[in-house]
Amino acid sequence: MTEPLVRSSEEIEYESVDAADGMRKGVLIDERDDAPTFAIRRFVLEPGAEVPEHTNAVEHEQYVLEGEYTVGIGDEEYEVAAGDSLLISAGTVHWYRNHADESGAFLCAVPNGDDEIELLE
Repeated sequence: MTEPLVRSSEEIEYESVDAADGMRKGVLIDERDDAPTFAIRRFVLEPGAEVPEHTNAVEHEQYVLEGEYTVGIGDEEYEVAAGDSLLISAGTVHWYRNHADESGAFLCAVPNGDDEIELLE
């Protein structure tokens, strides 16, 4: 049985995402913490951030924490804001753009394991 874990927000380290100008990622919980099934990550989209078209090997469940930004999923574009939820299936082309003057942020839950990313641009 996995031991309970409580982590303070001050303990989370954020790093720039190489393929995405203006995006940072913090891993909140994952398999390194003995989480048996899912990883939870927090992403920040700075004003002007652009994440190119890409696919992931695993599904994504996302919850928008703050801000407003555009998400492209397949052939559709969606304006999302705090409180919105998204499901992006494995292998689906998607991208992000933050044209607002404020940062956006979202939680992303994915299954543990290899989340291979393929850039399309």
